[in-house]
Amino acid sequence: MDIQQIESFWPFLQRFAVDLVVAFIILGIGWTVSRWLGNMVQRLSARSEKIDPTIIPMFRTVVIWSVRIFTIIAVLSQFGVQTASLIAVLGAAGLAIGLALQGTLQNIAAGIMLLGLRPLRVGESVTVAGSISGTVDEVGLFLTRIMQADGVQVTVPNSTVWNGTIVNLSRNYNRRMDVPAYISYGDDVNRAIEVLLKLIDEQSGALKMPAPSVFVGDRKEGTITLTLRVWAGVDNFTTVQNDLNRQVQSRLKEQGFECPGPLRVAVQAVDTGRQAGDK
Repeated sequence: MDIQQIESFWPFLQRFAVDLVVAFIILGIGWTVSRWLGNMVQRLSARSEKIDPTIIPMFRTVVIWSVRIFTIIAVLSQFGVQTASLIAVLGAAGLAIGLALQGTLQNIAAGIMLLGLRPLRVGESVTVAGSISGTVDEVGLFLTRIMQADGVQVTVPNSTVWNGTIVNLSRNYNRRMDVPAYISYGDDVNRAIEVLLKLIDEQSGALKMPAPSVFVGDRKEGTITLTLRVWAGVDNFTTVQNDLNRQVQSRLKEQGFECPGPLRVAVQAVDTGRQAGDK
């Protein structure tokens, strides 16, 4: 390459270098502004009592990536890429990516449905996917995060949450518990019911309405099963349930009742053929 060719190529290098520097500046400013706007939206949304905390993470993500997409378009325009052509290419690429990532798109669609219909919200106690129970930490665009009672955080794809049964334990103010109690056949059932109703009445967290009740259940192996049905507020439910489970049998024993508990009979199969051979 001679001097004349270098001189003719030099203006192009200068323009390209300037465009490259400007593109990096636009990219840096766009990424910084996107993070700043996302954090600002999150802070302002968290302060407002009218905005559901469940939608804040997704709202923040939408704001951030909206700014970043415009930033990328501006960077490409700096190098002379036509916006119309770019949009067409992005559309075709989006279709191809969509076909390749159907599962991911299902998660996005499920996330939109979860945030729109709100069958669960941040802070609520739920059971999803049949066996995952805990408190909702976050409902995002792709994933739902649930903190279990043992302190383990479980991340569930939104499509799994949406396509399964969602049991929300926090949506109603009151919940009913069924607590078992056991007495013997020879015990006075009516008196046992009176003792248990008095025990329920002593629980400060147990509701008077709906009225508590005690039902007679199974009778087998010399044991009568009584079931205490008690309503309590969501905030007091676990406390009342634990107190009753702990006190019910001891109270019956104090009042002279026999408390055999559920009886399990173990049956051992005998290999008759082997015994016959031994003989």
